[in-house]
Amino acid sequence: MSFRAQNQLGALYAALDSGTGREVQRMLSSLSPQSIAQLLESSPPRIRQVLWKLIDREVEGEVLQELPDEVQSQILSTMDTEEMVAVMEGLDADDVADILQQLPERVMAEVLSAMSEHDRQRVEDVLAYDEETAGGLMDTEIVSVRPNLHLDVVLRYLRRHEQLPESTDNLFVVNRKDRFIGLLPLTKLLTTDPSVTVREIMITDVDPIPADMPDDEVARLFTKYDWITAPVVDEENRLLGRITIDDVVDVIREDADHSLMSLAGLDEEEDTFAPVKRTAPRRAIWLGINLLTALLASWVINLFQDTIDKVVALAVLMPIVASMGGVAGSQTLTVIIRGMALGQVGRSNLSWLLSRELASGALNAILWAAVMGGIAALWFGDTRIALIIIAAMVINLVTAAFAGTILPVALRALRIDPALAGGVALTTVTDVVGFMSFLGLATWFFI
Repeated sequence: MSFRAQNQLGALYAALDSGTGREVQRMLSSLSPQSIAQLLESSPPRIRQVLWKLIDREVEGEVLQELPDEVQSQILSTMDTEEMVAVMEGLDADDVADILQQLPERVMAEVLSAMSEHDRQRVEDVLAYDEETAGGLMDTEIVSVRPNLHLDVVLRYLRRHEQLPESTDNLFVVNRKDRFIGLLPLTKLLTTDPSVTVREIMITDVDPIPADMPDDEVARLFTKYDWITAPVVDEENRLLGRITIDDVVDVIREDADHSLMSLAGLDEEEDTFAPVKRTAPRRAIWLGINLLTALLASWVINLFQDTIDKVVALAVLMPIVASMGGVAGSQTLTVIIRGMALGQVGRSNLSWLLSRELASGALNAILWAAVMGGIAALWFGDTRIALIIIAAMVINLVTAAFAGTILPVALRALRIDPALAGGVALTTVTDVVGFMSFLGLATWFFI
């Protein structure tokens, strides 16, 4: 949270503590919907409810659409059907669909039935698609024109609108069957002779986005081509709607949150101020999985209990082998998962990446194993221990590079999120291989 937002939140809390609700309401009315949403997200649940009741009705919908899913759900749970319909009035169809998907199916059906026929149809068109596809992102409020129209006719048509949809940079050109043909940039429309037809100046070398395209692929296209808007079509190339840059920014932010939170086995929608009854069970699952992997590593150590009892130095040094493997593997894992998220990693280049990571891992393994071998020889005065830890570190760091490259690909093939499960799987591999190689070699040398 920014310094300014912290000051605003502190002032609101002070006003609430003093019991001056009108002062809080006045302060909220001076803020943008985005700032109000940030304040709500940064407050404990009890204070959120108080602040929500003091927000102007006119901006409730805009504030609600800016909130994370979990906070949205908390606020929606306090409303009846009429209140929900009123809050969502005036929002884009894709934003309404996102909000409705936080509700139970029964409540969603009630809200939809209470909407006007026009609004309900727009929202249902979006709900027909998975929320993580282009169809789920699109807004059905579009302006389309025919290619045979003259520009002066198009201009008169636009003037009949009270306002154009936000972020409008192009008009969409369609034929009589509503099949997408091309784009008419507003800049060309305004600067070209009005007697010219749309067909003469429209852009046709544009590939529309299929409605079933995954949202992360949509985000990559927007990033690659610097789009502001893009048309969405069905299997028969009929124009369904458009995606705008603000929706894509949300996708990019959610993907970044997902990657960050997944490192700790948490949901990207995790609410910072969620109550204990929600937070504890979510964290318990991955703590339990981690406990199982730790038990596996402990079981491997126990296999070599006699060796450890005879050579105490092994107990001192074996965490180093596992730790170095874990760090090296995490470096590779992070690079590969990032490459997969950007669409850069596939079957065609995986072998090159694997070779690069194995070579890099081997070079670092030789370097730091030699350093650690020298330290161990000086520390314990035993060259056998030095040779053992050198060999074990080389084995584990090369294994870590291999696992860090292959695991994300294998997990994705099994339809398991690499960002969520990759770290746990990698830690298991590096711990087991590290302990097994170090203690196995020690057993061979000393017993």
